[in-house]
Amino acid sequence: MNRLKDATSPYLLQHADNPVDWHPWGEEAFAEARRRDVPLLISVGYSACHWCHVMAHESFEDTATARLMNEHFVNIKVDREERPDVDAVYMGATQAMTRQGGWPMTVFATPEGHPFYCGTYFPRPHFQRLLTEVHNVWVGDRQSVLQQGAKVVEALNTNTTLPSGAVPQEETLTLAARNLRQEFDAVNGGFGRAPKFPPSMVLEFLLRAGEREMSGKTLESMARGGMYDQLGGGFARYSVDAEWVVPHFEKMLYDNALLLRVYTHWWKAGGGELARRVALETADWLLRELRTEEGGFASALDADSEGVEGKFYVWSPEELREVLGEDDGRWAQELFEVTGTFEHGTSVLQLPRDPGDPARYASVRERLLAARDRRVRPGRDDKVVASWNGLAIAALAETGVVFERHDLVAAATAAADLLARTHVVDGRLLRTSKDGRAGTNAGVLEDYANLAEGLISLYGVTGEARWLRLAGSLLDTVLDRFADATGGFYDTADDAERLFQRPQDPTDNATPSGQFAAAGALLSYGALTGSTRHREAAHAALGTVSVLATGHARFAGWGLAVALAALHGPVEVAVIGPADDPRTAELHRAALLADVPGLVVARGPGDFPQLLEGRGLVGGTPAAYVCKGFTCRLPVTTVDDLRAELAAAR
Repeated sequence: MNRLKDATSPYLLQHADNPVDWHPWGEEAFAEARRRDVPLLISVGYSACHWCHVMAHESFEDTATARLMNEHFVNIKVDREERPDVDAVYMGATQAMTRQGGWPMTVFATPEGHPFYCGTYFPRPHFQRLLTEVHNVWVGDRQSVLQQGAKVVEALNTNTTLPSGAVPQEETLTLAARNLRQEFDAVNGGFGRAPKFPPSMVLEFLLRAGEREMSGKTLESMARGGMYDQLGGGFARYSVDAEWVVPHFEKMLYDNALLLRVYTHWWKAGGGELARRVALETADWLLRELRTEEGGFASALDADSEGVEGKFYVWSPEELREVLGEDDGRWAQELFEVTGTFEHGTSVLQLPRDPGDPARYASVRERLLAARDRRVRPGRDDKVVASWNGLAIAALAETGVVFERHDLVAAATAAADLLARTHVVDGRLLRTSKDGRAGTNAGVLEDYANLAEGLISLYGVTGEARWLRLAGSLLDTVLDRFADATGGFYDTADDAERLFQRPQDPTDNATPSGQFAAAGALLSYGALTGSTRHREAAHAALGTVSVLATGHARFAGWGLAVALAALHGPVEVAVIGPADDPRTAELHRAALLADVPGLVVARGPGDFPQLLEGRGLVGGTPAAYVCKGFTCRLPVTTVDDLRAELAAAR
């Protein structure tokens, strides 16, 4: 029976025609395992995952392997991007058992869902032996298996309450920056050793803190290395080496949304032309490559094309000369350092220095991009994820206003419209949609928090109160449904499907943790509306930052960034004036261009949000009010005076 054919997940659809009798995650699979008295085999991955494809080709498309799986197990296929809660609890078990994790994730569990053996990728011969051995143990020593599953669940549910602490103070943030310095790679940029992932949230903290060396070195190194697509724009998932030369080629929406925002903020902090170029190229890549017909943004581009990782992106010297001719081919080979950095004599393009001949560079790049477009393109995961679209909305709105690209603001607005129209149902948020059709998976904390963050940013840019009202509704659900007893948040709602553990992870991973994302959105919403409830909840959620900052600052970057904004206000700006008056627009843009941590901007007149109440024109002229905690300085009516007030506030 083909149970995956109607899935909204492209990853599940990739497996719909396997000889494996896959079930989607759900009670039907658990009931079938109990009826047959066999274990569950839970396979977790995502569509852009290279090793997921490898295991699929080797094992899940192999009839002999499928026969073993079907005979001895009930097999469940899970898209980790659709079900981050399922992924989180089983990844915790996998890491506890093996001290490592990754995807594809392979979990053997009791019919109750209790994991008793976990791993990641298994080559086919090993996997076939493992299937037989697990079956034999299940039949011959069932009690040991059940005890193992019970022990794993008990261990994972012991001391799951997160340690909390006071809202971080200046000395804690200084200590965090010092700890980051100890892990900083002063030669190559970034933190720690290979593989290197883009440290977007840490960079946001460092930029807000006014630190320019670590942030600037890392941002420039990533932009000039092979992890950045020097022809088409956009960033790959991570670098396999410490020098940012060879990427893991999948391109994710969340990475590019976060990095787009960081490079825009770097430009505001003095990053110069490189920051501007990378921000705009990444924004254009998002619109060109990931935008869906409905106006949202797709999740990812695959690492592979024609079954080969990176084939779409790499070049040999011969290919350069074939496209460009002898002279330009040799020039491009030197410029992009095509020296065999990848496999089979090919290279990932780098740009270690700006070209001395910009016109020649533009011509070479245009011709190479046109030639590359004739190659077989990597597959695209078309599902729209609420959380990651929230990140994209914030980044595109801010980048659009900073660089006066109205099309980027329009794209952010269209994505927000799609999310409001399709993902918000009866006041609750659904995590995914595809082709304009919502999935059935409930939104998790990061969906509510990142979408609220994006909507608040969009409100600040457009002045459309509907976005702020929707953000407030989402945040009310966060407070009502996700809060724990210590002031933090669970990753799932109190009425969500019950797993063997209710996931709760305060640490950043590839995206801001749900808890820190919620803290940031709550802080901004409280600053705009004067809501004590939201502000106090933001402060309480930041308690774990103090615990993480001393030894794990790399995994608390967004929490540190939000804490910095909380300590310094955040600064609030109310711009009052007719919408069609160019003086209002000038003041509004000047406020949005300010390099001030956690700045929030409201534009009126109006009575919502409350930051606008009681603020009026000055002598009939548009005015800006710079405030903290709703206590405002004297209003100003010129851009120069507003800039001076904001500089003083920072």
